[in-house]
Amino acid sequence: MTSAFLWGALSGSAVFIGAIMAIFLPMKKSINSYIMAFGTGVLIGAASYELLQDSVKEGGMLSTALGFTVGAATFTVFDLLLARKGGLNRKRSSPQYTNSSGLAIFGGTLMDAIPESIMIGASLIEQNQVSPLLVMSIFISNLPEGISGTTGLIKNSFSHKKVVLLWLSVVLISAISSLGGFMFLQQASPYTMSFIAAFAGGGIIAMVASTMLPEAFEQGGPVTGFITSLGLLTSVVLDYFSY
Repeated sequence: MTSAFLWGALSGSAVFIGAIMAIFLPMKKSINSYIMAFGTGVLIGAASYELLQDSVKEGGMLSTALGFTVGAATFTVFDLLLARKGGLNRKRSSPQYTNSSGLAIFGGTLMDAIPESIMIGASLIEQNQVSPLLVMSIFISNLPEGISGTTGLIKNSFSHKKVVLLWLSVVLISAISSLGGFMFLQQASPYTMSFIAAFAGGGIIAMVASTMLPEAFEQGGPVTGFITSLGLLTSVVLDYFSY
C-alpha cells in the first residue's frame, strides 16, 4: 500500500517540479518542446506495450477495443468541455496560449493524472512491483505540463504560493489515486482489469495527439519527430529490461 502511494506521488511530483522550474528557472521554449516530444514518444510506448498489450493478454481483444475506445472518447469529451471553460491550451507554454482559465488548467491536469495514477497502483497488483516504463512516461509528460500550466496560472493572477499549493494537491491526489487503484482493484476480474488498462491507454493516446504533439512540433519544428522517436525507443528498451 505504501509503495503504491509513493509511486503515485513520484509520478505526480513532476507537475510540482515543473512549477518550480517555471517560477525560478525559466527555460527556452524549444527545450520545453523537446521534453514534451520525448515524453510523447515514451507515453505512446507505455500505452502500447504496458497497457494495451497487457490488456489483450488479460481480457482479450473485445474488452481491449471497448476500453480503448471509451477511454479516448471520454478524454475527448472532457477536453471539449474544458476547452469551453478556458483549458484548451493547458499544456502550452507560448505567450499566446497562456491566458487559459486557471481552474480549467488545474481541472485538465487532474483529468490527465487520475487515470494514469490508478494504473500505476493497479500495475502493482499482478507484478508486485511498479512498471518503470509507466512511471517514467507519466513523469516526463507531467513535467512540461507543470511548466506551461504554471505560466498560465501566474498570468491569471495566481500567487506563487497558491500555484505551489495547487500543484502539491495534484501530487497528493495522484498518490491517493494510485493507492486506490491498488486497493480497490485487488479482486477485479481479468476483463475489468483489461478494460481499465485499455481505457487508460485510449485516454493517453487521445491526450498526446490533441495536446502534446501539436505543442511540441509548433515550438520544436521537424526535429520533434526524431526526439519523439527516441522517446518511443526508450520505452521499448525499458519494456525489454523490465522482464
